[in-house]
Amino acid sequence: MGKIIISENVSLDGVVQDPAGDEGFRHGGWIGRIGDRGRDEAARVALEEALGTEAMLLGRRSYEFLAARWPSRTGEFADRMNSKAKYVVSSTLHDPAWTNTTVLRGEVVDEVSALKQQLAGDIVVAGSFQLVHTLLEHDLVDELRLMIYPVVLGAGARLFGETSDKKPLRLIGNTTVAGDLAYLTYQPAGR
Repeated sequence: MGKIIISENVSLDGVVQDPAGDEGFRHGGWIGRIGDRGRDEAARVALEEALGTEAMLLGRRSYEFLAARWPSRTGEFADRMNSKAKYVVSSTLHDPAWTNTTVLRGEVVDEVSALKQQLAGDIVVAGSFQLVHTLLEHDLVDELRLMIYPVVLGAGARLFGETSDKKPLRLIGNTTVAGDLAYLTYQPAGR
């Protein structure tokens, strides 16, 4: 059975919006403020994750953002991103051009539950914060990997939205990356 892993870059106050500064958000580009060493170490963590996961699960907007950038890139990380199986939750995306992409058109909870049954490895969700909210609400998340950046933005879309009930988590891993970034791994309590 596959595991759904949420992997996000997050500001200290929980913002996930426009970390690279490509979307026009007035506080965008906040991951770029960590310096070369921080970027290199964060890239190493991302590469290890890419190599260790079987597939990606994305919302349409995150998929389109990534699909516009990665197919033309080269290198170990780009090669893995381009070759990895990608599943996109969308009722409007037709004929995806990015290699190894499957569109999941049905009801999100049913489609993701079936995907977890079909795949044996880790399925990473990056970006896609609306999808993340749905997965958390319906207890489909098996693990959260959060790279916390030392900046408070005060505005922007947050990783965690409203839920119908508490979602207790337990810390299963923590490390410091490049001195300033906290890399925290959580699982739902009771699993």
